[in-house]
Amino acid sequence: MDVPGQPADVVLVSYTCHRCGTFSEHRAQVADLSMILARPEQARDVLIFGSHYMHCGEPMAKAGSELRKLSVPLSTEGAAKDSLGVYLSTRVLKCDCGFQIELPE
Repeated sequence: MDVPGQPADVVLVSYTCHRCGTFSEHRAQVADLSMILARPEQARDVLIFGSHYMHCGEPMAKAGSELRKLSVPLSTEGAAKDSLGVYLSTRVLKCDCGFQIELPE
C-alpha cells in the first residue's frame, strides 16, 4: 500500500508473527520487500529489511559479539588428534521475547 507523503518506493507492509501472533505494520522500501518476497525459501522466524533483522515486528538489538571456532579433522582415517580450524567473528542479535540469532560479522 502506498504511504501518503512518502517517496513512491516506500510502501506500508503488515504481517503477523506465526510464533507469538503479534501483528506489525511499518514502512519499508520496495527494493527490500521485493528481495524478501523473491527468496526461494522464506525464513519463518526472522524478516530481513536491508540491514535490519526483525522478530515479533521489532528490529532486533545487538546483544554482544562472539568469536567462534569451526574445526574439522585433518583426516577421516582413525582418531584425529589435530584439526583444521577457522575463527569466525559473529554478532548476537536478540528480540524482546528472548529469541536470539548469531550472525557472521
